[in-house]
Amino acid sequence: MGKNLKVLFVSAEVAPYAKTGGLADVAGSLPEVLSGMGIDIRVVFPGYRGIDAEQEYVADFPVTIGNRLETCILKRIKDAPVTTYTVNNYCYYYRDGIYMHHDDGERFSFLCRASLDLCRAIGFKPDIIHMNDWHSGPVALLLKEQYKQRDSFFSNIKTVLTIHNLEYQGHFEKDILFLLGLPEELFTPEGVEFYGKFNFLKAGILYADKINTVSPTYSEEILTPEYGEGLEGVLFNRRKDLCGILNGISHSQFNPETDVYLKYGYNEENLSGKRRNKSLLQAELGLPVENVPVVGVVHRLVLQKGLDLVIKAFDKMMELRIQFILLGTGDPNLEKCFVSLMHKYPRQVAVRIEFNEELAHKIYSGSDIFLMPSRFEPCGLGQMISLRYGTIPLVRETGGLKDTVIDIGRDLTRGNGFTFSEYTPYAFLGALQRAVEVYRNKPGLWLAMVKRGLKTDFSWENSAKQYLNIYNSALRE
Repeated sequence: MGKNLKVLFVSAEVAPYAKTGGLADVAGSLPEVLSGMGIDIRVVFPGYRGIDAEQEYVADFPVTIGNRLETCILKRIKDAPVTTYTVNNYCYYYRDGIYMHHDDGERFSFLCRASLDLCRAIGFKPDIIHMNDWHSGPVALLLKEQYKQRDSFFSNIKTVLTIHNLEYQGHFEKDILFLLGLPEELFTPEGVEFYGKFNFLKAGILYADKINTVSPTYSEEILTPEYGEGLEGVLFNRRKDLCGILNGISHSQFNPETDVYLKYGYNEENLSGKRRNKSLLQAELGLPVENVPVVGVVHRLVLQKGLDLVIKAFDKMMELRIQFILLGTGDPNLEKCFVSLMHKYPRQVAVRIEFNEELAHKIYSGSDIFLMPSRFEPCGLGQMISLRYGTIPLVRETGGLKDTVIDIGRDLTRGNGFTFSEYTPYAFLGALQRAVEVYRNKPGLWLAMVKRGLKTDFSWENSAKQYLNIYNSALRE
């Protein structure tokens, strides 16, 4: 289906080389599946200092930033499953961390220009440039307002923008226009201006040929003031070019039978390994090894994830005689709050403020219930991963959570989790009480849910076919 199609996939982060969240997981797995469908896909992301992979030199070329030239050294990651390039510049990327630098606007302007310039430099003419989130949004703007007008090499290239999280838009000062070499007349409310700032994501929304979100429900939600983050009007005007495609997960990376981080493998036919992994997790984290519901959380610690609901309901949660395990980093206030709750309930609560891939897999496997009470959730990978490990998700009905989790109270034959709709501690606690009730008093029903989750197919194949349809649709138009 994708034979001879060429795609340049631009992302700020790509797993396993540079990761802060779900964007990296998508950029690390979707291109591999698309490649298997016959697409010549090349991935490009910044050459951060912390990349732990062997790379080889490919080319170097000048990149215009404002009134000066910056050198881009293009490297290729050896042994990557698909051709993966890093754009390297010592001044921009040889530092700690991916984001939160004073010059992020300039750093990602460089990524946008370098992504286009490398096509000429290595003779790779893509049919589609696939941009991901705000960091690469101006690629579409540059392509239409500048590159296509100056060089016929770029004339037939189309663009697709995937919005992984509309909350993060990339707001910077007006001088980004100068850095990108674009005229000032673009800086209007109808253009790239947003409350006096240059908006990277808005540039992508305005200029991309096709736009998608990472779940069908989220693509509808962002057209409303509640979820549109101020861009609902711009998105509404592009609604005929907007759709939602549910993310997938890597079934090889997340496989309870073969997971290298687990001592005991298991499947829907033999669940003894899951019970053993639960006991090991409890012991490793200093919790009593006993048959109580273990509730797991593996998230960035931000309010988007609904963690304020968890904190407000926490004392009532502890009355349910559960154990609570949390892994993640993020908002310092949330970190301190959960650490203090661990000290308050030392025999019921374990909190680890860190990024730990091995422990994350152990929590997915060893927990009974996985919490995602999100305020909003563009897709969410945690609920899919937890189901893959036979751990029952408890989620709020929003975005991709609504698309993937069916409340057992509504459908006994297809139900795979517990849901609530109102964003209140009371509604969240009610769903948790129902989950604990089923765990303790309806073991047959619980077992059926566990096995149903283990058999669920959240692989990338179906989603990749939908991306191929978007690519072909953009090319036809």
